[in-house]
Amino acid sequence: MHRFLWLASTHARLCLIVGLAAGLLLPGLARALVPWLPHMVAALLTITALRIGHRAAMGAARDLRWGLAAVAVLQLAVPLVLLFVLTVFGLQDTPAALVIVLASAAPAITGSVNLALILRLDGGRMMQILVLGTAAFPLTILPVLTVLPQLGPASEVILSALKLLGVILISTTLGFCLRAWIFSRPTEGQVRALDGASVLAFSFIVVGLMAALNPALRSDPLSVAKWAVLAFAISYVLQGLTLVVLRRTALRPIAGPLAIGAGNRNIALFLVALPADVLAPLMVFIGCWQLPMYLTPILLPRLYAKALSND
Repeated sequence: MHRFLWLASTHARLCLIVGLAAGLLLPGLARALVPWLPHMVAALLTITALRIGHRAAMGAARDLRWGLAAVAVLQLAVPLVLLFVLTVFGLQDTPAALVIVLASAAPAITGSVNLALILRLDGGRMMQILVLGTAAFPLTILPVLTVLPQLGPASEVILSALKLLGVILISTTLGFCLRAWIFSRPTEGQVRALDGASVLAFSFIVVGLMAALNPALRSDPLSVAKWAVLAFAISYVLQGLTLVVLRRTALRPIAGPLAIGAGNRNIALFLVALPADVLAPLMVFIGCWQLPMYLTPILLPRLYAKALSND
């Protein structure tokens, strides 16, 4: 088992590609996994917390200053500015405008810590951003909801955010406790095994998240292509801009995790509140949204390395 997990850790990027391919090529499996997605997310968070440990994830009190400011910018200022720009061009009522605003208003995905680890970034800092962004989401989303009434009742979106926060806190606490109990001082081999387990869990989740994409590809491939282009543009532009803006500031040590959080958002939080007519195209976008996120460690490692280098 250890050798299998070590192999997964060594070939993490390949595992992500296999997960994406399985989501596209095995529609029956993808549909079967959809009801289990919340359970798989909880398991992923527990494994990730077990890998990182509470010492790496718990920041000092001063971290709240940059953390709260970063969350306010990423989850409040960015979506409102984007909506203003879209309104200036008369595009505010289009489905594309809706997903642009939603994707920039959501907190980081639960798998963002895994992305950070694969890119050899600070997983502890990424965990802080994930928890803080999710905790602040019920507040940061309120101004966005006031300018996007088609999202439905604010209470449903906020309730979804609070449920996710509860899952994150319970799962990570369990992972931290297991780390202190079983792996208080993990060996290098144990760390590699935990990396492999985390990669496999992260790769398995995407199969269920891609469930809506296979039928859409069969019925309207051109529409899927357009949504995919938009997904890549949103994710990679937000990541690139965050790295460029922060690389020469005092926040440079956390520019990498913040960029991961900026371009890899949990848009699925909004599913509970959207009416059926709005939800249909969004489900296809959510499937497409997995592509840039899961391909980030494959397509953008040079960007991160260059932006965060000392020269």
